[in-house]
Amino acid sequence: MPRFFGYNVSMILLNLDLLLSDPLEFLKLLGCIIPVMLLSLTLHEWGHAFAAYKCGDPTARNLGRMTLNPLKHIDPFGFLSILLFGFGWAKPVPVNPRNYRNYKQGEAIVSLAGVTMNLLLAIAFSIVFVPLFRMSIFGSYSWLENGLLMSMIMYGISLNVVLMLFNLLPFYPLDGYHVFELLFAKRLPFNVFLFLRRYGQYILIGILILFRVVGFHPISKLTDLILNQLMNLALRIG
Repeated sequence: MPRFFGYNVSMILLNLDLLLSDPLEFLKLLGCIIPVMLLSLTLHEWGHAFAAYKCGDPTARNLGRMTLNPLKHIDPFGFLSILLFGFGWAKPVPVNPRNYRNYKQGEAIVSLAGVTMNLLLAIAFSIVFVPLFRMSIFGSYSWLENGLLMSMIMYGISLNVVLMLFNLLPFYPLDGYHVFELLFAKRLPFNVFLFLRRYGQYILIGILILFRVVGFHPISKLTDLILNQLMNLALRIG
């Protein structure tokens, strides 16, 4: 895969060692990460709020969460988790499923709306990447190869693929938990869901810390597979 700033396209962890070895390069990397992260998390949560509104629940809109203002959506722990571990989340959008015109359909649509936004963003970044990459190789635009723009696009692809996969994990407060609850509500004891709602976030943080300590990125292979497919799709379109 192509490299920009010396980072592989699938690398999305913030390299803290870089801060010590090359502070300017670290700041350059941080300048790529923050805007893309804010965009990705904001559209993820906006997708939930918009889907809930379309399914009959105006709760998020009434509370000011159906907005593209990132300050309304950022969760400090989820934001820091992305910087440190490559995984993360935003502040969950408040919804009232009793307002859905069809409960099961609404719950499924709203739960999957966020990851759908991340998939669409990853596709959009991929489509933008291809012509710029060709320009950097065949044209006189060598500034693209080492510029912030290309690094932001590469990071945008990787981050949104990982956010999509990570949010499908069945841990509260991730989207995958709500799908898991919808599918197994009648098959598992209620205490299981009560436990996950109460302690799911702490379990999730513990797992992330463990992965960071042992240097294991649990969805890296699946991420790379999807990235390759997105690149192939973008090449066909471009």
